Amino acid sequence: MKVAILGGAGARTPLIVRAFAAWKDRIGLTELALMDVDEGRLDLILDLIAAWQGEEALPFQLTATTDADAALTGARYVITTFRVGGMASRVVDERVPLRYGVLGQETTGPGGFAMAMRTIPVLLEYVERMRECCPDAWLINFANPAGMLAEAVVRLGGWRRVVGICDTPESMRRVAAAMTGVPPQEVFLDYFGLNHLGWARGVRVRGEEMLPRILDALREDLSVPGLPFDPDFLTALGLIPNEYLFYYYHTSQAVQNILAAERTRGEQILAMNTQLFADLHRSRDAQDAEGMVRAYKEYLRQRGETYMSVETGHRHADLPPEVAEVFIGEGYAHVALELIEGLQGGPMKEMILNLPNQGALAGFDADDVVEVPALVARDLVRPLAVGSIPDHCFGLMKQVKAYERLTLAAVSQRSYAQAVEALALHPLVPDWTTAKAILDDFRREHGQLFPALA
Repeated sequence: MKVAILGGAGARTPLIVRAFAAWKDRIGLTELALMDVDEGRLDLILDLIAAWQGEEALPFQLTATTDADAALTGARYVITTFRVGGMASRVVDERVPLRYGVLGQETTGPGGFAMAMRTIPVLLEYVERMRECCPDAWLINFANPAGMLAEAVVRLGGWRRVVGICDTPESMRRVAAAMTGVPPQEVFLDYFGLNHLGWARGVRVRGEEMLPRILDALREDLSVPGLPFDPDFLTALGLIPNEYLFYYYHTSQAVQNILAAERTRGEQILAMNTQLFADLHRSRDAQDAEGMVRAYKEYLRQRGETYMSVETGHRHADLPPEVAEVFIGEGYAHVALELIEGLQGGPMKEMILNLPNQGALAGFDADDVVEVPALVARDLVRPLAVGSIPDHCFGLMKQVKAYERLTLAAVSQRSYAQAVEALALHPLVPDWTTAKAILDDFRREHGQLFPALA
């Protein structure tokens, strides 16, 4: 069985490769194909993988190419994890809105809009190549904004075998497991929402509802990753929000924190990546394999400990080790491997995924991509019924979903008017005038990376 990764020169690739090696027998993997448009960086990542493996050979064939067709041909699963414009474009995505006092963040608000506008046309080109090279493959999307890109594949690309994955709900499950003292597979999150806009309204462990106990623990000032919220607020809400709802519930604070830090998360990671690849080149030139691995592990440590620290003021380095380690591990790769194992005919399982609604959430269209628990079995993914949800969650989700649909329309029709309307409709953008100014700045600063609009 072959898996192709589009965007294979990313900094997370060595982690993904090692995770696939550990799961090789569970999923029946025979070939992992890495594809990237940056040949030099792809070669460097391959050298890092080899250095980390040492004398131990990978238990499958690892190939690398800049030719998408070569990577896709014969693939059973295609993982998309590319970033159009690289980290420099993420910096633009985040900096432009901040000029107008609007949140600048990779996936939420105008930053997510800009990333979607750049990414969707490229993603749809890959979907067309999949029709020729691997017409029965499952597309597993890592790229952000994960939910909107998955919906673009369905609505604009007409490709039904797609799942968007995010490690945040799984991290919430693992944190709940750590807090209740049970393995993660024994925790069921009664979860609903959109990608980076979801809530857990229940935490079931061995038939017992544990949400009240978790809320009580939070009231005792236990610092928990993924919950940058006041315990009294959570108690009043009666829900555990996805950490990305910090940007909606504490918008002004998030913007102030970023401005006070004088560096966005994108700028933070750009600096880390620049240092990492300089260190990797230096160690490779010196034929120092151990130095390459040390540099990479230090990079992972820094990136994990500083996750969302700029926006929220919370650092994972300040957390108990058994809780912090939840956020420094396989992450996306673990979720993808669980999904592939189920689709390959392994144990039937329940996972929180981004996929077409198909009636799971009342009030949403069948093709609206939502983030909900789903049943995964051989060659099958089906969302589980959620039932009614609180009005305040429903209203926010509907507004964000309307923004997403307009963004897809703006891309497909190359419409400037719909692009402005999409941004103006987003809950974090104050008005049409601000939306237009942000869009105009995006178009100017991204240049040819941004689709032409008329």
